Amino acid sequence: MDLEKIKHAKTKRIGKEVQIFETIPSTHQYAKQKAEELADGTMLLAEEQTAGIGTQNRKWYTQKGLNLAMTILLKPKIDVKKLEGFTLELAQAMKEVLWEQGKIEVSIKLPNDLMLNGKKVAGILTESSCRSGIVQNLWISIGMNINQMEFEEEIKEIATSLRKETKKEYEREDFIIPWIEKVEKLIEKR
Repeated sequence: MDLEKIKHAKTKRIGKEVQIFETIPSTHQYAKQKAEELADGTMLLAEEQTAGIGTQNRKWYTQKGLNLAMTILLKPKIDVKKLEGFTLELAQAMKEVLWEQGKIEVSIKLPNDLMLNGKKVAGILTESSCRSGIVQNLWISIGMNINQMEFEEEIKEIATSLRKETKKEYEREDFIIPWIEKVEKLIEKR
């Protein structure tokens, strides 16, 4: 993954600080544990995630070097009510990116999954901490199956990847950069 390319995204704060891990249990959990130490807009990327979190605390698998496992930490200091519908907007933003970058048409399965040919290709997790109704920390995580071809027995009927469906290999940055640019615009509107 080309971190310099990511750092040059057209954003003011998201992705200016980037940490990449070869292997980590969960970028989301790490970002929660280190929230006080991490700067606003810090992005955490994992080559491999061993205990990623999916919907309803299900495990999210990330095969080494093939997929996207990422968490963004924001410190927006906005009214929590302004986050209503935000996870869906994040999914819509990635849906747009997939179309713009690869003419890949996905659908959104509420509340936070991206589906490709009836199988899950990505999931988005948002979580916030508030004080007196004001968001102090906002964690935005995305897991997306990009170049993985083989899936664990328990999920192979319900999960897929961009490569498996389109027969093309992709650079992860080509999806990360335009998505974080859209995410920053979405948060600035609030």
